[in-house]
Amino acid sequence: MKPKILITRKIADEVVSKISEVCEVDMWPDEERPIPREILEKKVEDIEGIFCLITETIDEKLLNNAPKLKVISNMAVGHNNIDINVAKERGITVTNTPGVLTETTADLTFALLMATSRRIIEASNFIRNGNWKAWAPMQLTGQDVFGTTIGIIGMGRIGEAVARRAKGFDMKVLYYNRNRKHDIEEMLGVHYTDMDTLLQQSDFVVIMAPYTPETNNLISHRELSLMKNSAILINTARGGIVDEDALYQALKNNGIWAAGLDVFATEPVPFDHPLLTLPNVVTLPHIGSASIRTRIKMAHLAADNLINGVTGKIPAHVVV
Repeated sequence: MKPKILITRKIADEVVSKISEVCEVDMWPDEERPIPREILEKKVEDIEGIFCLITETIDEKLLNNAPKLKVISNMAVGHNNIDINVAKERGITVTNTPGVLTETTADLTFALLMATSRRIIEASNFIRNGNWKAWAPMQLTGQDVFGTTIGIIGMGRIGEAVARRAKGFDMKVLYYNRNRKHDIEEMLGVHYTDMDTLLQQSDFVVIMAPYTPETNNLISHRELSLMKNSAILINTARGGIVDEDALYQALKNNGIWAAGLDVFATEPVPFDHPLLTLPNVVTLPHIGSASIRTRIKMAHLAADNLINGVTGKIPAHVVV
C-alpha cells in the first residue's frame, strides 16, 4: 500500500505526478488560498507525510492530530512555521529547500534595493496619475547605489549572493553574522564588523538573517536610530526580524530615508497597515523566490524530500 500524504496547496502537475508514483496523494485544490486550519487538522489524521508551505502553521496541536506522520516537507528555506522541537521529540523528519532559490532571491533583493533607492514605483505612479507636467531638476530624485556602502545582516547563501551583486556596483560590503566567514571575506573582499558599526556606516542595510527567537525584532528603535538619515532598509528575509512600529516611526520622522519590504510580521499584510500609508516604502507580497524556474525547482526538491522521508530513506535537506 502506498503511503498517504497531503499536499497543502495546488502545485505543478509534473510534481504531483512524481509524488503520485510513490504515494497516495491528497491535495488541497486551491492554488491561491491556503487550506483552512480546521480542514488541515482533519486531513492530517491518517497521513505519513505532508508537503506544506510557509502559510501552514505546523504546531503541537496539529501534530497531536497526526500520529502516523513521518516527514514534514516544507517548500521553503525558512521553517519558522514548524514547531521543530516537537517534531524532533516525536521523531518526525523536517526538511526544507535551500540552495535552489539563492540566486533568484538575491536578484529580487537587489531589484528591491534599486527600486527603493531610485523611487521606481513612485515614479511610475507619478506618470500614471497624470502628474508629469515637465522635467524638473530635483523631481523624484533618489539615492545613488554605485560606490556606496551596503551592510548585510546574515551572511548565508543568499547574503553571499547579494554581496556578489553589490561588488558589481563597486559597493563597499560590510556584514554581520553569528560566525565570521574568513573564506567569504577573502573571496569577495567583504568586511566583517559588529552590528552597531554596520548600522552606522551603511547606506543600505539588508536583512538576510533567519527568523529565530533571537532575531525577533532584531531591528527596533535603537538599531534604527543608529542608521543614517539617508539610509535605506531592505528586508527580504522574514517580517518578524524588524519591529514594524519602530520602522514606521523612523520612516515617518525622517530617521531613515526609505524601506523596501518583501516580508511582513503578518502575511498577507493588512491593507490598513501604517507602513502602507508611507510614500517612502516599497512593498512586495513575499515574492523573493518567485521566478517560474525556481518555484518549480523548489517543488521538485520538496517532493524528493517527501518521497525519501516516507519510504525510509534520508532526505537530502534535513532540518531535524
